[in-house]
Amino acid sequence: MPEHNFTPISGVLERFTIKSDALENRLGDPTEREILVHIPKQGFEAMIGEEKLPVIVYLAPYTSSGLGRASWKAFSETLPQRFERICSQGGKPAILVLVDSFTSLGGNQFVDSPVLGNWAKWLSNDLQNEISNRYPVDGTWKLVGKSSGGYGALMLPMFYPEKWTDIACHSGDCGFDLMFRPLFAETLTRISKSGGIDEFLNDFRQSKKIASDDFHTLMMIAMAASYCPSEPSEGNKLGIELPIDSETAQIDESKWKAWLKFDPLENVEKLLEAYSGLNSVYIDVGIWDQYHIQYGLRRLNKMLIDGRIEGITNYRYEEFEGSHSGIESRLDYSLRLD
Repeated sequence: MPEHNFTPISGVLERFTIKSDALENRLGDPTEREILVHIPKQGFEAMIGEEKLPVIVYLAPYTSSGLGRASWKAFSETLPQRFERICSQGGKPAILVLVDSFTSLGGNQFVDSPVLGNWAKWLSNDLQNEISNRYPVDGTWKLVGKSSGGYGALMLPMFYPEKWTDIACHSGDCGFDLMFRPLFAETLTRISKSGGIDEFLNDFRQSKKIASDDFHTLMMIAMAASYCPSEPSEGNKLGIELPIDSETAQIDESKWKAWLKFDPLENVEKLLEAYSGLNSVYIDVGIWDQYHIQYGLRRLNKMLIDGRIEGITNYRYEEFEGSHSGIESRLDYSLRLD
């Protein structure tokens, strides 16, 4: 049985909101978002001494939010508790930023989308500006995330270069052919029961219990909204389409190509260029990942090494015995600043 962390928080926790037009979206989700900032005792003492601190921005996985990582959980520890433990063991203190990034589609891929909002832009500009105005920052901006959050950490330096200095990706989405393509027919079948994506989302909102099939269908709709949004129409008010024919489930190559533009494996040259300006890149994945992400990240690691990513100050790729779930312990590596 894992040990429960009973240690009370000794540092500072602050909550505030940021309202931004960058998060305008077709879903009608709020553009004012809550932020939770945690500063460990060592960091607060450094601030009193007029020292500047690095910033760690945590990106949550699908169906989660940064705010949820600060909540109590049995036989575990909250993210602030974990970070304070790391700092008490010699880790460098920092300003830890937890963001409410949840959406009505169940999560966030942290890309710019008219359906979900321009989250990559918001993180790289609005959030950084607000944190810089409130706290003494030293110019270090590290992204840490798991799953969808890990994908955001992988890709944001490419979308917004020179805005981030370090990234840590735990099991981030990679290798769309293995991850998503096998799920399209299953998703189409479930959507057809409702009569279309808009109708499915309406049924989902009115349902009293979320079935596992509905969860995966919603996830695929969120991916489509992130990677290949179209113009809204009378029959498709949100402009969300799967990259397959609605009758035969055959792949629509033009739409699938739009998805692949967001696959890390299709962006190695751009990633190498973006990563060349970073201080550190950390990637890990479980060898039994049920979404098959280990295969995509293995390929990405090989391609990055072949592209001479070893020239980066600190590049590290690891695999561990585990799946996609219950891997919070890996944060002990990513939350520790060199």
